[in-house]
Amino acid sequence: MASAAVSREVVSALVEEIGAGVDAAVECWMAQIERALGDPHLTTLGRLNAVNEILANYKGITGKVLLGCRRAS
Repeated sequence: MASAAVSREVVSALVEEIGAGVDAAVECWMAQIERALGDPHLTTLGRLNAVNEILANYKGITGKVLLGCRRAS
């Protein structure tokens, strides 16, 4: 019983850490996009290119070519 409780605590701690890491990564990308879209020194096309660069960087880091979105059922 004690090992099951410890295991649950370890899993819970891991879930919290992974969740915090994902949240930090998403917030970082959103901040990059926000800065690109709000940059007054860029034209509309420049802003679009900046966002495309952020997306290309993400794909390069993750090795993904296509991105998908799971739809809620």
